[in-house]
Amino acid sequence: MKLIIGNRSYSSWSLRGWLAARQSGLSFETQVIPLYGENWEETKAAIPELAPAQGKVPVLWDGDGVVWDSFAILEYLADKVGRDRYWPKADDARAMARAIVAEMHSSFTAMRSELPFNLRMAPVDKPLSVAVRADVERILTLWAQARARFGQGGPFLFGTFGAADIFFAPVVVRLRQYGVPVPGFAAAYMDAIWEHEWLEAWRAAAADEPWAIVHFDAASIVD
Repeated sequence: MKLIIGNRSYSSWSLRGWLAARQSGLSFETQVIPLYGENWEETKAAIPELAPAQGKVPVLWDGDGVVWDSFAILEYLADKVGRDRYWPKADDARAMARAIVAEMHSSFTAMRSELPFNLRMAPVDKPLSVAVRADVERILTLWAQARARFGQGGPFLFGTFGAADIFFAPVVVRLRQYGVPVPGFAAAYMDAIWEHEWLEAWRAAAADEPWAIVHFDAASIVD
């Protein structure tokens, strides 16, 4: 298999796709496409691996099969290796895990817009707008419910690392990078994600990337 991703420093969806691929336990190759470089529209149109997703990342190629969108990639891999590798076994826990992953996948636009994913920036304290504060409060509520109901088996949302943690990992990066204050239970969960060996590997690889996206870096500056 080959997973096509964007710059690790900026691409939160690529991080989700890559974590999903790591969670599968299957062997895969990673190909990084530097996003938004010079003549980007022409450049991405000339990359055949991106064609099915119209130039977006991540894209997973499995032989002649191709799947894009990080949620679809996770589900495709879960079908290949067994859904229990990603989702809790108990019906009530699995129901909640599916719901919060779907909500993360489709919501929280204010946070995404105002707190850009950026591993190149030094951590800062950024004042939150009303809309971002509402997003953060909703996320913390979801985390609290998952941890209280189903987190007894380990430090992650449903005890052991799974789909929910994959999808909230970029949120952990955002909250840390922008100095968002969180209660103790959330700080402990964020530490578990931040210190996970896969996220450490991702951060190390991001630090070695030579590419900068100037307008992304500018958007991360605190006024």
